[in-house]
Amino acid sequence: MDFTPLYTSLLSFWYFIPLFFCLAILRSAWFKGLMGEFLVNVIARWQLDKQHYHLIKNVTLPTEDGTTQIDHIIVSVYGVFVLETKNTHGWIFGNASQKNWTQQIYKQKYTFQNPLHQNHKHIKTLQTLLDLTDQQVFSVIVFIGDSEFKTPMPDNVTYGLGYVRYIKSKTNPVLNLAAKQNLISKIESGRLSPSLKTNREHVAHVKQLVEIKLTEPPICSRCGHKMVKRQSKKGDNASQFFWGCSQYPKCRNINAM
Repeated sequence: MDFTPLYTSLLSFWYFIPLFFCLAILRSAWFKGLMGEFLVNVIARWQLDKQHYHLIKNVTLPTEDGTTQIDHIIVSVYGVFVLETKNTHGWIFGNASQKNWTQQIYKQKYTFQNPLHQNHKHIKTLQTLLDLTDQQVFSVIVFIGDSEFKTPMPDNVTYGLGYVRYIKSKTNPVLNLAAKQNLISKIESGRLSPSLKTNREHVAHVKQLVEIKLTEPPICSRCGHKMVKRQSKKGDNASQFFWGCSQYPKCRNINAM
């Protein structure tokens, strides 16, 4: 029996394996995040004068409970700009005070942490390390990708080149040249060495924090007591679980799960 056609078919199939592997990587959250950070780097080097703005990327800093990782820090006499990058698509809904924002892709809705809140820890860590005031450090959120804001956003929540315009809008010097160079030196000396080991340890720390968050009940933002898991019994959210204050009915505060 001639098995040549079978061998030919198998060889043709093997040609597609690298293609499938490449497509999986291109669609992964890891690659999208990497591309988002790369685009921000390119825009910064293209649009911001190196003599006035110093870019430091992928900064991992030690904290009291582990580490925190900052996508980009831009240091200038006009302030220290801390950038959080989001490479996403779809419609984006949210405001500065909300704990979670919503991403809508066609009829599907997903929630994700308010990036302003996410960047808050980065800001506070830098302020502690560099002894900066609120007037000297700025939080900047950069969305990259096929996304569209469907609700009014603060000026520091930007899309694409918008983050450059926000940075350039700060024209009042809050640092002198000597202080600027000192801050750059402190960041470089205070950061953990960029490496795969540093990144793995940070990812493991974040995973541990998520697991703790999922197992421990949150604290009520109104009265400070623990919240308990409850289930809706009627209405549009019937059968869905939520966090309700343990002091109900005295306190009626609820949180989504």
